Amino acid sequence: MVQAVLRETSYYGPIGGRIQRKPFSSEVGMTLLELIIACAILLVLSSAALPIAKYSIIRQKEAELRRDLREMKDAIDRYKDAADRNQIRVEIGSEGYPPDLETLVKPIQLGAGGDMKIRFLRKIPVDPMTGRADWGLRAVQDDPDSTSWGGKNVFDVYSKSTGTALDGTKYSDW
Repeated sequence: MVQAVLRETSYYGPIGGRIQRKPFSSEVGMTLLELIIACAILLVLSSAALPIAKYSIIRQKEAELRRDLREMKDAIDRYKDAADRNQIRVEIGSEGYPPDLETLVKPIQLGAGGDMKIRFLRKIPVDPMTGRADWGLRAVQDDPDSTSWGGKNVFDVYSKSTGTALDGTKYSDW
């Protein structure tokens, strides 16, 4: 164990009596230079951590977007399968796809006279990139890269965000 060298100082007072001071260490505290160096090191470390935190938030939003799109596309597929098996009634000319996303949220009666009702989605998720529950829709009759919806049925769902993902693709292409 390293011990600091303690010194005692004494001197004679104005009356002639000896006055003795308390011992003190030669290293009492940090110097201004040491404080500046410590602050500089903390600044460098914190500035390196900020981009990492920023990208982790973006990655989290992208994962949520992928999950929401997968959930809605799966609900559309389950609706189409139920329509193909004649378990639910659909409009003529819709090819068995839901007319809109709200149809997937509303309870739909299964069978001709059955009591069972089914919902394909609990709620329409919020697009994490735009912050709204406003999704781009495509109908079977629309072009695959169309950004306008024909309005008859929902064949595909995409994000209306104009941003670019970390992998270089556009969110609207997912």
